[in-house]
Amino acid sequence: GAMSVDSITDLSDNASELLEALQLSHPHELDPRRSRGKKKQLSLNPITWQVPRIVDRCCTHLEMHGLQTVGIFRVGSSKKRVQQLREEFDRGLDVFLDEYQSVHDVAALLKEFLRDMPDSLIPRELYGAFLSTATLEGQAQLDTLQLLLFLLPPCHSDTLLRLLRFLAEVARHAESSWDPEGRQIPGNKMTVSNLATVFGPNILQKEKPGEKDAGALNFEDSAAIILVLQRLIEHHHSLFMVSPEMQCDVLRRLFQTDPDVIEYLLRRK
Repeated sequence: GAMSVDSITDLSDNASELLEALQLSHPHELDPRRSRGKKKQLSLNPITWQVPRIVDRCCTHLEMHGLQTVGIFRVGSSKKRVQQLREEFDRGLDVFLDEYQSVHDVAALLKEFLRDMPDSLIPRELYGAFLSTATLEGQAQLDTLQLLLFLLPPCHSDTLLRLLRFLAEVARHAESSWDPEGRQIPGNKMTVSNLATVFGPNILQKEKPGEKDAGALNFEDSAAIILVLQRLIEHHHSLFMVSPEMQCDVLRRLFQTDPDVIEYLLRRK
């Protein structure tokens, strides 16, 4: 359970398949004390939560200090301070982001990290498949997106889910509200559509940053990217869950091909 996804290629085929099977359940979801016979969805994430420290720290900081910041992700930042933070994370330092850190600097750092990943958060070989879901509607679109999400490597899946949860929380504070004393709390103005416009090109990349035509997207692709990310933000709760029916189908197939895996799972339960 403590093994990084980067190590899977070093394992034997059987061990690798076992880890892939175990990605469908967290320890608390295998608790024998839960009610018997009750159908329950399992989360897609692996037992070991694999989110880069820089992403989790940035999201946590912005959730604590930036949700009421008007125009978050659109207001300029200090390039010097962002570069300094980036270098500290790159050196593996335990960077502490507190309330004195500029919200706009942390927001810019998060965008830069996602933009400059060696392989984009949604791998480039799946770029066309994800964009094609923009032509679908309703449940067919959501079902297709879910199946595509199942194809993501665990570290990409975990990181994308962490980001989508954060973006949904930002969007929840887009409009102004009032506190119990009747004082107005300003909204950040970042709706789901605005957030999808800002983050879409960083998450869905056709080419690597710096490559020829990397920034040249036609209007159709740009619109599709925004629409797809909107759907991911709006429905992330259900998209990252594995239905009881799909669980049973996976277990039936494993019983035919890898009965040892089933035996291990039953012992674990």
